[in-house]
Amino acid sequence: MIPFVNLRLQYESIQAEIDQAVKEVFTQSQFIGGEPVRKFETEFAKLLGTNHCIGTGNGTDSLFLILKALGIGSGDEVITPAFSCIPSAECITLTGATPVFADVDNLFYTIDPNEVDRKITPKTKAIIAVHLYGQAAPVSHLKSLCDKHKIFLIEDCAQAHLTKENNKFAGTFGIASAFSFYPTKNLGAYGDAGCVITNDNNLAEKIRRLANHGALRRDDHEIEGTNSRLDTLQAAILSAKLKHLQQWNTQRAELAQCYTTLFKNNKHIIAPAIRENSNHTFHIFAIRTKQRNALKQFLSDNGIETLIHYPEGLPFTKAYRHKNHSPKDFPVTASLQNEALSLPVYPGLTPDAVNTVAQNVKNYFLG
Repeated sequence: MIPFVNLRLQYESIQAEIDQAVKEVFTQSQFIGGEPVRKFETEFAKLLGTNHCIGTGNGTDSLFLILKALGIGSGDEVITPAFSCIPSAECITLTGATPVFADVDNLFYTIDPNEVDRKITPKTKAIIAVHLYGQAAPVSHLKSLCDKHKIFLIEDCAQAHLTKENNKFAGTFGIASAFSFYPTKNLGAYGDAGCVITNDNNLAEKIRRLANHGALRRDDHEIEGTNSRLDTLQAAILSAKLKHLQQWNTQRAELAQCYTTLFKNNKHIIAPAIRENSNHTFHIFAIRTKQRNALKQFLSDNGIETLIHYPEGLPFTKAYRHKNHSPKDFPVTASLQNEALSLPVYPGLTPDAVNTVAQNVKNYFLG
């Protein structure tokens, strides 16, 4: 059996560090806030070269808090990719604003700037650039569009820890960026966790207040907020893992290169492309094939677990059918939802396992 991901394997590789980090939190017995949260926020901000990192309860909250702090709400529009995980759209609705979907690029699967440009109206207040699967969105181009129209660029980095464009980290192009540390992410906690990064001092303070009932300290409620704090245990675990992140990303890239080489002459599938002047941190290694569903079943029958990211483009889900979109409105998304198949790629997966997966893919098409 080759699982899609193996979190136990990762834990066992750094078990002593994780156990010590957890033990220290229990010894200190401060489970909300405290030094572990401050430590992780400082470390992550320093790694990315930003002024502020605000820990949050999860990546979805991070996006919502950014939008809320920017004053985006009823009557506003925010452009977001049609092919993405639902948080990059539902966070817009939660503020009272309207999500406007733009199709993605057919080669890199990230939001298409030409489609974005076409969707901008006087009501548009922001663009959410999702760095999908670990591939950098064309943020330099998107930033130019935002500057031209005087709107905000917000980055969704839930799948792009240490991804770069033009040697600059994803998350450092826009006004603010959201990260998720869901357990399966390249940098994952052992529960829900997230953060916001920004260089804007005023925005950082407002987000920190919004995430903590409108207060920077106890009973300091200047505004109404919510409860979305980074859990102390999760912060300690993230700090223990952070020093390994680059090494784990390198392993992912090496495994992805193995797959790409093995699939080179397979005319039935398309392996992931990497945008010029960017890196790809391969949170997901997604191939495309017209025979996706049958291939997935064949691999499952042969002990190989795969997933589909995503079986429905957002405009076609029940949540957004009231917008009455059709496949011709988003042709790339309409194709991807039927063709994309995510193969196992994670630190600790062996080259032999990659070979086994690739050979089974080949065997299916030789059928």
